[in-house]
Amino acid sequence: MSDDGWWYWDLRRKCAVPAAERGPASDLLGPYRSREEAEHWRDTVERRNERWEDDDEAWRGEPSHDDPSDRHD
Repeated sequence: MSDDGWWYWDLRRKCAVPAAERGPASDLLGPYRSREEAEHWRDTVERRNERWEDDDEAWRGEPSHDDPSDRHD
């Protein structure tokens, strides 16, 4: 993958940086396709974590938090 156009979130500097200005990999999240995506890294991480939790629950046979048929109101 070419570095042209990719962005990263720099955890140390707490800002989005273009690939050409990125620091050590241990300080970065990404790559992202745009500055805006890099700036919203937390939303991406939360969505991914939720999806992984749902996948884990399904694998274990547990009801999903989002499945209305599992509610016992």
